[in-house]
Amino acid sequence: MAPQARAEAGRALRDALLPVPEVEMAGTIAAYVSIDPEPDTRGLLFALWKRGTYVLLPRLLPDGDLDWASYEGPDSLAPGPRGCLEPTEPPRGPGAVASADVVLTPAVAVDGTGVRLGRGGGSYDRALARVGPAILTVALVYDDELLPAVPAEPHDRRVRAVATPSRGLVRLDRPGRT
Repeated sequence: MAPQARAEAGRALRDALLPVPEVEMAGTIAAYVSIDPEPDTRGLLFALWKRGTYVLLPRLLPDGDLDWASYEGPDSLAPGPRGCLEPTEPPRGPGAVASADVVLTPAVAVDGTGVRLGRGGGSYDRALARVGPAILTVALVYDDELLPAVPAEPHDRRVRAVATPSRGLVRLDRPGRT
């Protein structure tokens, strides 16, 4: 993905997510620093932080699980495993994601029932398993990554919404939900 397209997608996602009521009211948001080719999340992270939202970012643990630490601006990030930028603040533990009012996740693709396809490590499935059923979980993807169906495994955790650059936040239908 060209850097300009990543940046444009990131701006569109930022502008779509900031006014979402759950995002506006959130005291804590768990998010992530995007890597190429994902839509750029740096502008969204900075905007959330500047308006006083407590932003948690993941730190990849050796076993593939995610620890979490606070984002204290762009200078609080350092290179981590697999080309990711990670927070340099003290870790708060894998369970810290449970305190988030909103959880933003990366995805390679998402379908209309919230099944998300990640990069295969299961890190976000473990993190999402710690999040309560009423918490808004959102996968951030490009328009063409919202698909009719994606493969699902028994351990996969569904997201409750997807955000795309052109459609903004789309709340998803989930099987068994009334």
